[in-house]
Amino acid sequence: MKMEYIALKDVCKINMGQSPDSSSYNDNEDGIPFFQGNADFGERYPITRVWCNTPTKIAQPEDILISVRAPIGALNYAKEKCCIGRGLAALTPDRSKVSLEFIFWLLKAKSAELNSKGTGSTFKAISRKVLEEIMVPAINFDKQHEYAEILEKIYSVIQKRKEELSALDGLIKARFVELFGDPVLNPYGFDKVALSELTDIKIGPFGSLLHKEDYIEGGHPLINPSHIVDGKVLPDNKLTISDEKYEELSAYQLKTGDVVMGRRGEMGRCAVVPSDGFLCGTGSILIRSKGEVAADYIQKIISFPSFKKTIEDMAVGQTMPNLNVPIVSGFQIIKPPMKVQDSYYAFVKQVDKSKVVVQKALDETQLLFDSLMQKYFG
Repeated sequence: MKMEYIALKDVCKINMGQSPDSSSYNDNEDGIPFFQGNADFGERYPITRVWCNTPTKIAQPEDILISVRAPIGALNYAKEKCCIGRGLAALTPDRSKVSLEFIFWLLKAKSAELNSKGTGSTFKAISRKVLEEIMVPAINFDKQHEYAEILEKIYSVIQKRKEELSALDGLIKARFVELFGDPVLNPYGFDKVALSELTDIKIGPFGSLLHKEDYIEGGHPLINPSHIVDGKVLPDNKLTISDEKYEELSAYQLKTGDVVMGRRGEMGRCAVVPSDGFLCGTGSILIRSKGEVAADYIQKIISFPSFKKTIEDMAVGQTMPNLNVPIVSGFQIIKPPMKVQDSYYAFVKQVDKSKVVVQKALDETQLLFDSLMQKYFG
């Protein structure tokens, strides 16, 4: 039997946000909570940081709040009467036609579709019309509740698996501090050596070696500071170069196990390179261990909060902090005895085994969740 659909506008009241006068903003709880966009969102409910005493657009308790500006599609529930800025819209489902939870999961399933419909050169955004035209499966309340309940349960399992992975990562971080201490304060009195004694260091290619016409899609990704996020390499498939250009710049090729560090902007931003095929960008520095310490150890030392503060004090440049090879070469790195390092990495190895098991369970649950979202909402 072919599925029938109705438009979202026929089952929900859609209230597009509008930013009130900035003079009405305050942080002393005068008025009602004010949410400007998805930056105010929590896991399910927004986090109040600002209040507004002259609200323009108001959302009611249990309305669904959706981000209509990039990133489009983030969702929260309103837990109280609140003012919404232009980065949000509030949806009030007609409870005689659809259930609140069913519409919430429908919108979550439509996130990619909504993002594809975003327009605007600076910030992608969707209009009221895009929301109005979202198609809602016309199914009875029993099915709506059934679908929402199943998805809620599976989503809860996904969140639990993610929490387990986070807790395991926390164990590794705690073990690092337990064995090595603060790398700047050096409470255990380990030897300190210049980073240049432990690694080879090279700055990324000068801008004159790379031109706009060199960039293609689907080639070898450049790794600049913006591609280093939370200690991981996140390449942009649109900022890549050809095989020929990659070979021409062979001196700047990143190898598996290298550390790539941003030399501009946020200090201490670095990651271990997960595989071959990347190129060190002009805004980054390549750090290659000589073998006495692991790349992971170097990454953790450089990104340690107190060490990042030390780097900030060493950086040069008034407009934007910058690092160069002489500065990075002079980083003073604690060098614990090998038995201490081995003890730490033996622990990491055991925890990683547990992470593999949890990650596999997470991947399987996520696959089930995604397939059901596709089945229920198309």
